This record gives sequence, structure tokens and C-alpha cells, in this order.
Amino acid sequence: MALISPEQAVHWRPMTLRDLPAVHAVAHQVHPSYFERLEVFAERLLLHPAGCHVLVQDGDGVIGYVLSHPWVFGDPPALNSLLSALPDHPDTLYLHDLALLPAARGTGAGAVVVAQLREHAKSRGWSRMALVAVNESVSFWRRQGFERVIMPGLDTRLASYDPTACFMAAYSALPPVDVTGVPA
Repeated sequence: MALISPEQAVHWRPMTLRDLPAVHAVAHQVHPSYFERLEVFAERLLLHPAGCHVLVQDGDGVIGYVLSHPWVFGDPPALNSLLSALPDHPDTLYLHDLALLPAARGTGAGAVVVAQLREHAKSRGWSRMALVAVNESVSFWRRQGFERVIMPGLDTRLASYDPTACFMAAYSALPPVDVTGVPA
């Protein structure tokens, strides 16, 4: 993965099983209201390692991560749930989670990994990327080219998150749209 800043020695690299305790610790710090068992992280990594990366800073270890996997559009997995298997005919790269510690925010690391995941989705022939936005992150995702999706039944699927959770999607084949300044 690309280097973010030589001064910071911050870069994305593929996640390994050894990273899971640190990833889980970052998750609890960034998303204290959205608990997920370590097994959920491990399963996502084992099912689709190409979509799982950690952000590391020399000397500080893991300061962020992203988990993503192939999925079917419009059917986001419930929070803290195991998948058991990936779908036979996925059409979407589902971004399960992108979490950055405060030290990593503002470095551009989030935008870098989203662009890399967009290329990953394109290379696999998945026409869309989708996610559930939480923690007031809608404006970040809009800057990355995602828009809110309203579909029948989504409220039920999002119930495991919270009332403010928002299902969003972007086309993987399109570059991000600059919507800086557009209200979330």
C-alpha cells in the first residue's frame, strides 16, 4: 500500500492474524458504541484478506484499519455478526469498517485506502462499494464519492447499529466526487 507521508512514516499494509488484537483495540477506542467480537474481525480477514489492511506508524504500531469483503448490494450484514461464507455472486465490495485513531486523522490515510479499495473492486468486476456510516462520518464518505441509499427494508437491516446509521454506496468504476462543503 502507498506511503502516506515520509515525515510520519505512516503506511497501509495487508492485515495479518497477528494484527487482530491491535485492530480490536483500535475498534474499541474509535467505535465504543459499536462492539464487535474479535471473531468477527478474524472471519472477515480469513474470508477476504485482500480487503483487509492496517495503518501503521513506525514506533506506534497499528493506528487504523479497514475491513472489506465481497457482498450483495442492499443487504448489509448486521453489526457483530458472522458471515459464515461469502456470496457466490457478489456485486459489491462492502466496507465493513474503516477506523483511524486521532493520530491518523487528517493525514489523508482514509482517502488513500478508499481509493485503493475502489481499484480493488474494479479489478474484481464489482460495480459498487457500500457501507454503513456511523459516528457522524457521512461527510467523510461523501467526499469519497459515496451517497446515501434509501431502499425498502434497510431500516430493519440497520437496526443493529443505531437510529443514525446510514447505508451509503459508490460506483467502483467512478472516481470520487469532490463534495467538500456539501452539508452531510
